[in-house]
Amino acid sequence: MNKEVMSGPVEQIAARACAIPTSCSKTARRRRLLRLSFPLVSFVVPTVVMAYGVVIPRSCIAGVNALTIGFGTTVLGACISYLAGMREALRS
Repeated sequence: MNKEVMSGPVEQIAARACAIPTSCSKTARRRRLLRLSFPLVSFVVPTVVMAYGVVIPRSCIAGVNALTIGFGTTVLGACISYLAGMREALRS
C-alpha cells in the first residue's frame, strides 16, 4: 500500500499493534509479551511473597502440608486461567 494512504492515526496504531505475531519484529514481539504478562506477574509475585514469606510462616499451618500446597496450586490455577484467557482473546 502507498505510505501516503496509511498515514492516519488509526493506521499507525494498527501498525504498532502487530496483529499477526509472526509478521512483527523480534523487539515488537518481546514488548508485546512483556505488556501482556505484566498483570499476571504483578498479581503472582506479591501474592506468593506475602503468603509464603509472611502469612504462612506465622500461622498454625507453617511448613509444607496440604494447605500450603493447596494455596500454591490455587495460584498456579490462576496463572493457567490467565494465560488461557489471553490466548483465546488474542485469537479472536
